[in-house]
Amino acid sequence: MGAKSVDEDADVISGLRGVLASATSICEVNGEEGKLSYRGIDIFELAENSNFEEVVHLLLIGKLPTRKELLATRKTLADNREPPKEIMELLKRTPAEAPPMAALRTAVSALSYYDPDANDGSPDANLRKSLRLISVFPTMLATAARLREKKKPVASKPELGLAANLLYMLTGKEADAGVARAFDIALVLHAEHELNASTFAARQVASTLANLHASVTAAMAALSGPLHGGANTWVMKTLLEIKEPAAAEAWVAAAFQKSQKVPGFGHPVYKVEDPRAAVLRRLSRDVGQRMDDLKWFEISREMELLIQKKRNLPTNVDFYSASMYYAMGIPLEQYTALFAASRMAGWCAHIMEQQADNRILRPRAKYVGKRNQAYVPIEKRISD
Repeated sequence: MGAKSVDEDADVISGLRGVLASATSICEVNGEEGKLSYRGIDIFELAENSNFEEVVHLLLIGKLPTRKELLATRKTLADNREPPKEIMELLKRTPAEAPPMAALRTAVSALSYYDPDANDGSPDANLRKSLRLISVFPTMLATAARLREKKKPVASKPELGLAANLLYMLTGKEADAGVARAFDIALVLHAEHELNASTFAARQVASTLANLHASVTAAMAALSGPLHGGANTWVMKTLLEIKEPAAAEAWVAAAFQKSQKVPGFGHPVYKVEDPRAAVLRRLSRDVGQRMDDLKWFEISREMELLIQKKRNLPTNVDFYSASMYYAMGIPLEQYTALFAASRMAGWCAHIMEQQADNRILRPRAKYVGKRNQAYVPIEKRISD
């Protein structure tokens, strides 16, 4: 039987806001109360007590690891950091002016050529591929970033955790323990967030039974958009434009007068403050103090207070991550790639969940064009 026609009177839900497209046990977002949990564990508890490797295990396996399991996960992630030499050559041949996400998206897609499990869609193979991708992506990110700046890539340090090692490979020096911990928490906060645009793209592609690399590549393409993964770069450009805390009020007033969107405020799901923003506010201040560079936090805080007073708009995850990364010395163009390094865990968890009980995602569209049009031979067509 063919599918029924779409009801002409049916409403189109703009942006699919509020449409339930899948069931998941990975993450719960409560936008009304400003709550976020991974596998039922509140994000504040994870930020306070957990680390990125533990969260990777939680998202992929479905439960917190035992000490022995965590050691095994850490070892797997440490042992698989080195990309195939062909991928390193690909990154070296990438034009320096290429957007980082374009270079990394291409590299992730090409990784499937060299993965022994590439076209094995079994749960065990998908888990192995997921761990390898989460492990190798930071090395590709740091390598591409260093090459872009005409610097020599930095070899991984196996004794460092994923977050501390990524900072080391990016900057060429080991970070202060407090800064490394702040970055680790930032990765935890960005690891998963239900059916955001990139995760939905991953599940859409995964529902066709395309392989994990293809699904992640689609997710990366979605994340690269400025309305998704590029938002905190936009925030930092705004802070650099403002320059000083004292100039924030005039900038905000001018933005409101022009009906200009202010990045880092508001969220399509949260009606109150994004819970991740509350943690990142503290981290931005702490990192700024440790790096003796509080100015960007201070501009951010002044903007937040002004906008709350004038429009009562809460901050989201992008706002304070911008000033924190900048104080760490991370180049603006790498912010979205850092998002991908963290969200890789969530994407892979969703791909595995989608394919464990799969049905191809096939929504419908409401036709609003002309009907009953006659075909006009080309010699009788008139140009507009």
